Amino acid sequence: MEIAQRPSTTGPSARATANPAPGQAETALGDAGAAIDQAAASKAPAPLRRGLSNMDAPLQNDVSGAQQAIDFLEQTAAQLRALKTDLAAKLTTRNMRDGQVEARVRQFSETWRNRTQASGGTLDAQLNYSNQPSTQRFTVRGMTLANLRNGARETLAISVGGGTAGLRSVHLAPGLSDGEIVSRFDQAMAPAGVRVSVNKDGELVFTAPESAWPGIRDSLAVQGSGIRFPAGQLNRIKADAEAPAVVPEGWGTSDIESMRATLQQVTQALAHVEAALSKVRQELAAASQRVQSELPEIEVAGMGQMAEVFANVANEPGYSALVSLTSALVGINRDRVVSLLRLS
Repeated sequence: MEIAQRPSTTGPSARATANPAPGQAETALGDAGAAIDQAAASKAPAPLRRGLSNMDAPLQNDVSGAQQAIDFLEQTAAQLRALKTDLAAKLTTRNMRDGQVEARVRQFSETWRNRTQASGGTLDAQLNYSNQPSTQRFTVRGMTLANLRNGARETLAISVGGGTAGLRSVHLAPGLSDGEIVSRFDQAMAPAGVRVSVNKDGELVFTAPESAWPGIRDSLAVQGSGIRFPAGQLNRIKADAEAPAVVPEGWGTSDIESMRATLQQVTQALAHVEAALSKVRQELAAASQRVQSELPEIEVAGMGQMAEVFANVANEPGYSALVSLTSALVGINRDRVVSLLRLS
Protein backbone atom coordinates (compact mmCIF):
# COMPACT_ATOMS: atom_id res chain seq x y z
CA MET A 1 0.00 0.00 0.00
CA GLU A 2 1.36 3.35 -0.94
CA ILE A 3 1.52 5.92 1.74
CA ALA A 4 1.12 9.49 0.59
CA GLN A 5 4.21 11.44 1.52
CA ARG A 6 3.63 14.61 3.53
CA PRO A 7 5.51 17.71 2.53
CA SER A 8 8.85 17.93 4.25
CA THR A 9 9.02 20.49 7.05
CA THR A 10 12.68 20.88 6.41
CA GLY A 11 12.52 21.47 2.71
CA PRO A 12 13.62 24.59 0.90
CA SER A 13 10.20 26.24 1.27
CA ALA A 14 10.10 25.75 5.03
CA ARG A 15 13.67 26.90 5.42
CA ALA A 16 12.89 30.02 3.44
CA THR A 17 10.03 30.78 5.81
CA ALA A 18 12.07 30.20 8.95
CA ASN A 19 15.15 32.00 7.63
CA PRO A 20 14.09 34.43 4.94
CA ALA A 21 16.64 35.77 2.54
CA PRO A 22 17.81 39.36 3.04
CA GLY A 23 15.59 40.60 0.28
CA GLN A 24 12.58 38.84 1.73
CA ALA A 25 13.32 40.21 5.22
CA GLU A 26 13.53 43.74 3.87
CA THR A 27 10.22 43.22 2.06
CA ALA A 28 8.63 41.91 5.24
CA LEU A 29 10.00 44.87 7.18
CA GLY A 30 8.59 47.30 4.68
CA ASP A 31 5.22 45.56 4.57
CA ALA A 32 4.98 45.40 8.36
CA GLY A 33 6.00 49.02 8.79
CA ALA A 34 3.54 50.12 6.16
CA ALA A 35 0.79 48.11 7.83
CA ILE A 36 1.44 49.74 11.18
CA ASP A 37 1.64 53.20 9.62
CA GLN A 38 -1.62 52.67 7.76
CA ALA A 39 -3.40 51.33 10.84
CA ALA A 40 -2.09 54.15 13.01
CA ALA A 41 -3.07 56.74 10.43
CA SER A 42 -6.60 55.37 10.30
CA LYS A 43 -6.89 56.02 14.04
CA ALA A 44 -5.58 59.58 13.50
CA PRO A 45 -3.68 59.93 16.78
CA ALA A 46 -2.94 63.48 17.91
CA PRO A 47 0.58 64.64 17.00
CA LEU A 48 3.20 65.03 19.68
CA ARG A 49 4.05 68.51 20.74
CA ARG A 50 7.62 69.75 20.60
CA GLY A 51 10.14 67.82 22.67
CA LEU A 52 13.22 68.60 24.69
CA SER A 53 15.42 68.89 21.62
CA ASN A 54 13.28 71.77 20.41
CA MET A 55 13.59 73.82 23.57
CA ASP A 56 13.48 77.57 22.95
CA ALA A 57 16.84 78.78 21.67
CA PRO A 58 17.00 81.77 24.08
CA LEU A 59 16.52 79.43 27.02
CA GLN A 60 19.24 77.12 25.74
CA ASN A 61 21.54 80.13 25.35
CA ASP A 62 20.84 81.22 28.93
CA VAL A 63 21.87 77.83 30.27
CA SER A 64 24.91 77.30 28.05
CA GLY A 65 26.10 80.91 28.53
CA ALA A 66 25.92 80.66 32.32
CA GLN A 67 27.74 77.32 32.27
CA GLN A 68 30.53 78.74 30.13
CA ALA A 69 30.90 81.76 32.43
CA ILE A 70 31.02 79.48 35.47
CA ASP A 71 33.72 77.34 33.89
CA PHE A 72 35.90 80.41 33.30
CA LEU A 73 35.29 81.85 36.78
CA GLU A 74 36.02 78.54 38.49
CA GLN A 75 39.28 78.22 36.59
CA THR A 76 40.18 81.82 37.44
CA ALA A 77 39.35 81.37 41.12
CA ALA A 78 41.45 78.20 41.32
CA GLN A 79 44.46 79.95 39.81
CA LEU A 80 44.09 82.93 42.14
CA ARG A 81 43.88 80.66 45.19
CA ALA A 82 47.04 78.85 44.14
CA LEU A 83 48.82 82.16 43.52
CA LYS A 84 47.67 83.50 46.89
CA THR A 85 49.00 80.40 48.67
CA ASP A 86 52.35 80.58 46.89
CA LEU A 87 52.73 84.29 47.60
CA ALA A 88 52.01 83.81 51.30
CA ALA A 89 54.49 80.92 51.49
CA LYS A 90 57.15 82.88 49.65
CA LEU A 91 56.72 85.91 51.93
CA THR A 92 57.06 83.61 54.94
CA THR A 93 60.19 81.80 53.76
CA ARG A 94 61.59 84.77 51.82
CA ASN A 95 62.71 82.35 49.13
CA MET A 96 63.00 84.53 46.03
CA ARG A 97 64.56 82.14 43.53
CA ASP A 98 62.22 79.26 42.74
CA GLY A 99 60.23 81.10 40.03
CA GLN A 100 56.96 79.38 40.94
CA VAL A 101 55.13 82.59 41.81
CA GLU A 102 56.25 84.23 38.58
CA ALA A 103 54.92 81.24 36.64
CA ARG A 104 51.60 81.50 38.47
CA VAL A 105 51.31 85.18 37.57
CA ARG A 106 52.04 84.45 33.91
CA GLN A 107 49.48 81.65 33.88
CA PHE A 108 46.76 83.85 35.34
CA SER A 109 47.62 86.74 33.04
CA GLU A 110 47.17 84.45 30.04
CA THR A 111 43.86 83.19 31.38
CA TRP A 112 42.63 86.73 31.96
CA ARG A 113 43.64 87.84 28.46
CA ASN A 114 41.48 85.05 27.06
CA ARG A 115 38.47 86.09 29.18
CA THR A 116 36.23 87.06 26.27
CA GLN A 117 36.81 83.87 24.30
CA ALA A 118 36.88 81.53 27.31
CA SER A 119 33.62 82.91 28.73
CA GLY A 120 31.88 82.97 25.37
CA GLY A 121 31.61 86.75 25.60
CA THR A 122 29.34 86.53 28.64
CA LEU A 123 31.67 88.35 31.07
CA ASP A 124 32.94 91.89 30.63
CA ALA A 125 36.11 93.35 32.14
CA GLN A 126 34.27 93.96 35.44
CA LEU A 127 33.02 90.34 35.42
CA ASN A 128 29.45 91.47 34.94
CA TYR A 129 27.53 88.56 33.44
CA SER A 130 25.20 88.91 30.47
CA ASN A 131 24.03 86.46 27.87
CA GLN A 132 24.52 89.24 25.33
CA PRO A 133 28.00 89.94 23.90
CA SER A 134 30.29 91.59 26.44
CA THR A 135 30.63 95.36 26.38
CA GLN A 136 33.22 98.00 27.17
CA ARG A 137 32.30 101.17 29.06
CA PHE A 138 34.29 104.35 28.52
CA THR A 139 34.18 108.09 29.11
CA VAL A 140 35.27 110.93 26.84
CA ARG A 141 37.10 114.02 28.03
CA GLY A 142 34.86 117.08 27.81
CA MET A 143 31.66 115.02 27.61
CA THR A 144 30.25 116.08 30.98
CA LEU A 145 26.83 117.47 31.79
CA ALA A 146 28.44 120.57 33.27
CA ASN A 147 30.11 121.30 29.93
CA LEU A 148 27.26 120.24 27.65
CA ARG A 149 24.38 122.05 29.34
CA ASN A 150 25.99 125.50 29.05
CA GLY A 151 26.36 127.63 25.96
CA ALA A 152 24.43 128.56 22.83
CA ARG A 153 23.01 126.20 20.23
CA GLU A 154 25.56 123.86 18.76
CA THR A 155 25.53 120.76 16.62
CA LEU A 156 28.21 118.22 17.38
CA ALA A 157 29.42 115.82 14.70
CA ILE A 158 30.84 112.70 16.33
CA SER A 159 32.81 110.09 14.41
CA VAL A 160 32.51 106.58 15.85
CA GLY A 161 34.72 103.97 14.27
CA GLY A 162 35.72 106.10 11.29
CA GLY A 163 34.04 106.56 7.93
CA THR A 164 30.84 108.36 7.04
CA ALA A 165 28.71 105.44 8.30
CA GLY A 166 29.97 106.15 11.82
CA LEU A 167 29.30 109.90 11.71
CA ARG A 168 26.56 110.95 14.15
CA SER A 169 25.04 114.36 14.98
CA VAL A 170 23.89 115.66 18.36
CA HIS A 171 21.97 118.96 18.64
CA LEU A 172 22.47 120.92 21.86
CA ALA A 173 20.56 123.99 22.99
CA PRO A 174 20.18 126.14 26.12
CA GLY A 175 17.60 124.92 28.59
CA LEU A 176 17.94 121.21 27.92
CA SER A 177 17.65 119.08 31.04
CA ASP A 178 20.35 116.61 31.96
CA GLY A 179 18.05 113.75 30.98
CA GLU A 180 17.38 115.31 27.57
CA ILE A 181 21.09 115.74 26.90
CA VAL A 182 21.81 112.11 27.73
CA SER A 183 18.81 110.98 25.66
CA ARG A 184 19.97 112.95 22.60
CA PHE A 185 23.43 111.43 22.76
CA ASP A 186 21.98 107.96 23.25
CA GLN A 187 19.53 108.26 20.33
CA ALA A 188 22.20 109.66 18.04
CA MET A 189 24.82 106.99 18.80
CA ALA A 190 22.62 103.94 19.18
CA PRO A 191 22.66 103.19 15.41
CA ALA A 192 26.47 102.99 15.66
CA GLY A 193 26.13 100.37 18.41
CA VAL A 194 27.02 102.77 21.25
CA ARG A 195 24.66 103.47 24.15
CA VAL A 196 24.98 106.46 26.47
CA SER A 197 24.20 106.92 30.16
CA VAL A 198 25.57 109.13 32.94
CA ASN A 199 27.53 108.33 36.10
CA LYS A 200 27.35 109.88 39.55
CA ASP A 201 30.05 112.41 38.62
CA GLY A 202 28.00 113.79 35.73
CA GLU A 203 30.18 112.21 33.04
CA LEU A 204 28.58 110.65 30.00
CA VAL A 205 29.30 106.92 30.02
CA PHE A 206 29.46 105.25 26.61
CA THR A 207 28.91 101.51 26.25
CA ALA A 208 30.01 99.67 23.11
CA PRO A 209 30.51 96.02 22.16
CA GLU A 210 33.88 94.93 23.51
CA SER A 211 34.84 93.64 20.08
CA ALA A 212 34.32 97.14 18.61
CA TRP A 213 36.17 98.99 21.36
CA PRO A 214 39.66 99.05 19.77
CA GLY A 215 38.27 100.65 16.59
CA ILE A 216 36.27 103.21 18.53
CA ARG A 217 39.18 104.05 20.82
CA ASP A 218 41.51 104.70 17.90
CA SER A 219 39.14 106.77 15.76
CA LEU A 220 36.78 108.69 18.05
CA ALA A 221 36.59 112.35 16.95
CA VAL A 222 34.25 115.32 17.37
CA GLN A 223 33.55 118.59 15.56
CA GLY A 224 31.62 121.51 17.01
CA SER A 225 31.17 125.15 16.12
CA GLY A 226 33.65 126.55 18.63
CA ILE A 227 31.26 126.71 21.57
CA ARG A 228 31.80 123.44 23.40
CA PHE A 229 34.18 121.79 20.93
CA PRO A 230 36.43 123.25 18.22
CA ALA A 231 35.08 124.01 14.75
CA GLY A 232 36.75 123.01 11.50
CA GLN A 233 37.86 119.46 10.94
CA LEU A 234 37.02 116.52 13.17
CA ASN A 235 39.30 116.53 16.19
CA ARG A 236 40.47 113.34 17.81
CA ILE A 237 39.31 113.00 21.41
CA LYS A 238 40.59 110.67 24.09
CA ALA A 239 38.36 107.86 25.29
CA ASP A 240 39.19 106.39 28.68
CA ALA A 241 38.11 102.77 29.19
CA GLU A 242 36.64 101.75 32.50
CA ALA A 243 39.34 100.02 34.50
CA PRO A 244 38.98 96.22 34.54
CA ALA A 245 38.26 94.42 37.78
CA VAL A 246 41.62 92.67 37.66
CA VAL A 247 44.91 94.08 36.35
CA PRO A 248 47.54 91.33 36.55
CA GLU A 249 49.93 93.39 34.42
CA GLY A 250 50.72 95.41 37.54
CA TRP A 251 51.51 92.47 39.79
CA GLY A 252 55.15 92.49 40.82
CA THR A 253 57.20 89.70 42.38
CA SER A 254 60.70 91.11 42.30
CA ASP A 255 60.97 91.99 45.99
CA ILE A 256 59.20 91.65 49.32
CA GLU A 257 57.27 94.91 49.06
CA SER A 258 56.00 94.24 45.54
CA MET A 259 54.93 90.74 46.56
CA ARG A 260 53.02 92.12 49.54
CA ALA A 261 51.21 94.55 47.25
CA THR A 262 50.54 91.73 44.79
CA LEU A 263 49.18 89.49 47.54
CA GLN A 264 46.72 92.23 48.52
CA GLN A 265 45.60 92.69 44.91
CA VAL A 266 45.28 88.93 44.38
CA THR A 267 43.13 88.67 47.51
CA GLN A 268 40.87 91.46 46.23
CA ALA A 269 40.70 89.87 42.79
CA LEU A 270 39.75 86.52 44.29
CA ALA A 271 36.93 88.12 46.29
CA HIS A 272 35.67 89.82 43.13
CA VAL A 273 35.80 86.56 41.13
CA GLU A 274 34.03 84.59 43.85
CA ALA A 275 31.28 87.24 44.06
CA ALA A 276 30.83 87.08 40.29
CA LEU A 277 30.78 83.29 40.43
CA SER A 278 28.03 83.35 43.04
CA LYS A 279 25.90 85.65 40.87
CA VAL A 280 26.34 83.55 37.74
CA ARG A 281 25.45 80.40 39.65
CA GLN A 282 22.23 82.12 40.67
CA GLU A 283 21.60 82.96 37.02
CA LEU A 284 22.17 79.33 36.07
CA ALA A 285 19.81 78.13 38.80
CA ALA A 286 17.14 80.53 37.55
CA ALA A 287 17.64 79.40 33.95
CA SER A 288 17.46 75.76 35.01
CA GLN A 289 14.24 76.48 36.86
CA ARG A 290 12.79 78.04 33.72
CA VAL A 291 13.80 74.93 31.78
CA GLN A 292 11.87 72.76 34.23
CA SER A 293 8.81 74.98 34.18
CA GLU A 294 8.76 75.32 30.40
CA LEU A 295 9.35 71.68 29.50
CA PRO A 296 6.60 70.76 27.05
CA GLU A 297 4.08 68.29 28.33
CA ILE A 298 3.91 65.09 26.34
CA GLU A 299 0.71 64.97 24.38
CA VAL A 300 -1.00 61.72 25.36
CA ALA A 301 -4.09 61.97 23.19
CA GLY A 302 -4.04 59.09 20.72
CA MET A 303 -1.36 57.13 22.56
CA GLY A 304 -3.92 54.52 23.63
CA GLN A 305 -4.94 54.06 20.02
CA MET A 306 -1.33 53.61 18.94
CA ALA A 307 -0.81 51.06 21.71
CA GLU A 308 -3.89 49.19 20.55
CA VAL A 309 -2.56 49.05 16.98
CA PHE A 310 0.77 47.77 18.27
CA ALA A 311 -0.98 45.11 20.36
CA ASN A 312 -3.04 43.94 17.40
CA VAL A 313 0.09 43.53 15.30
CA ALA A 314 1.77 41.63 18.13
CA ASN A 315 -1.13 39.17 18.35
CA GLU A 316 -0.86 38.21 14.71
CA PRO A 317 1.21 35.04 14.24
CA GLY A 318 3.95 34.84 11.69
CA TYR A 319 7.26 36.28 10.76
CA SER A 320 5.90 39.67 9.69
CA ALA A 321 4.58 40.38 13.19
CA LEU A 322 7.90 39.39 14.72
CA VAL A 323 9.80 41.70 12.38
CA SER A 324 7.40 44.54 13.17
CA LEU A 325 7.90 44.15 16.89
CA THR A 326 11.68 43.86 16.78
CA SER A 327 12.07 46.81 14.40
CA ALA A 328 9.81 48.95 16.58
CA LEU A 329 11.93 48.17 19.63
CA VAL A 330 15.26 48.99 18.01
CA GLY A 331 17.04 51.67 20.03
CA ILE A 332 14.88 51.24 23.12
CA ASN A 333 17.17 50.85 26.11
CA ARG A 334 17.08 51.38 29.84
CA ASP A 335 18.28 54.98 29.71
CA ARG A 336 15.53 56.02 27.32
CA VAL A 337 12.86 54.36 29.43
CA VAL A 338 14.17 56.01 32.61
CA SER A 339 14.27 59.42 30.87
CA LEU A 340 10.69 59.07 29.72
CA LEU A 341 9.51 58.01 33.17
CA ARG A 342 11.17 61.05 34.71
CA LEU A 343 9.12 63.36 32.50
CA SER A 344 6.03 62.36 34.42
